[in-house]
Amino acid sequence: MIKVVGIGLNGRESLTINVQKIVDTANLLMGSDRHLSYFRDHPGDKVIISNFYEDIKTLQHIKSYHQSIVILVSGDPLFFGLGRLLLEQFDSEELEFYPQVSSIQLGFSRVKTPWQDAKIISGHGRHLDELITSFQQGVEKIAILTDSKNNPQAIARLFLNLNIPINYEIWVCENLGNTDEKVNAFTPQTLANTSYPFAALNVVILLRTNNINLSKQELDNLPILGIEDHYFISFKDRPGLMTKREIRTIILGELGLKSQEIIWDIGAGTGSVSIEIARLCPKSQVFAIEKTAMGINLINKNCQRFEVNNITSFQTKAPDKLSTLPNPNRIFIGGSGGNLMDILDVCQEKLVKDGIIIIALATLENLALSLDWINKNNWNYQLLNINISRSLSIAHLTRLSPLNPVFLVKIQKKE
Repeated sequence: MIKVVGIGLNGRESLTINVQKIVDTANLLMGSDRHLSYFRDHPGDKVIISNFYEDIKTLQHIKSYHQSIVILVSGDPLFFGLGRLLLEQFDSEELEFYPQVSSIQLGFSRVKTPWQDAKIISGHGRHLDELITSFQQGVEKIAILTDSKNNPQAIARLFLNLNIPINYEIWVCENLGNTDEKVNAFTPQTLANTSYPFAALNVVILLRTNNINLSKQELDNLPILGIEDHYFISFKDRPGLMTKREIRTIILGELGLKSQEIIWDIGAGTGSVSIEIARLCPKSQVFAIEKTAMGINLINKNCQRFEVNNITSFQTKAPDKLSTLPNPNRIFIGGSGGNLMDILDVCQEKLVKDGIIIIALATLENLALSLDWINKNNWNYQLLNINISRSLSIAHLTRLSPLNPVFLVKIQKKE
């Protein structure tokens, strides 16, 4: 029988009396140099595990010569540990596991947060694609087992590079369970720019925080055009569901905005396009049409956040109630709820002379429907296919992360 014993940073003292006896009576101890250093006076044979697969092959040959074998590991061997690899090499009947409290458990206890609903990710020698997905989904609690490349600073920079409209408080927990334990909280911006050398044994815990009001200084420092996505309050469960900054700036340019106009934003979502229009053209009147109550709530909160007062929000499923609104000079259709043709029919009736409609489309099917409607109704159009990628820093490397491709259709009445 091979007994796999999880051990804490305080060594032998982290084990129960029964497990101490199991270790003390072993004929063979295997583990890292650090683990074996806790049992320097042990009378049995010792093997340092430096290359797991090679050393386990050795164990397969010599296990018959030892009555009792103990492998020392950190924390819980079946939680991102050697337990999984051992089960691939030996029959389960040959193994017994004695787990220690894991570093993740200790980390959440130190930040005093329940963790049964947390997303646990290992960054040991792995790509952080799972972490990127978790950020994009706005996961509330994330714990990451780090390594020298995927360290706390790299994790903070990755989050900032994604430019997602949410925020996290980042806890770095070092040497948990040891006398030199440190647990500190950082903002992503502070952590990304620190050169502090964290201990090699650390875990990172990210706790999502609520958006706060923008300060006057932050408002004054916002650009005239192209507000970063993370400034907007977004859907809690789908923070990335909004018109991205790069796409938004192209839409604003194609609309050809002028002062003192009536603008419709149909399928307004979080209101990001409406907010940009309202700030660019404070004398214009923007009507944000959104079918969901949650969307309307976000639009209203973002209006307060950016201190704009020339947006009127309507909760309705277009084209309902569109005919009751003032005739628009510009129309942006960001979502149609499956009623694109009916919406365009109303827009055709209401749009003023020389007006412009911009339609943002994500599917080929809706593009085909739009072009068919345009041709049947004898309108002019221009088509843009937008494929944009953002640079994304992961550890010491940079790769491109694509945004969803978008078709923009700009239509105007023929003279």
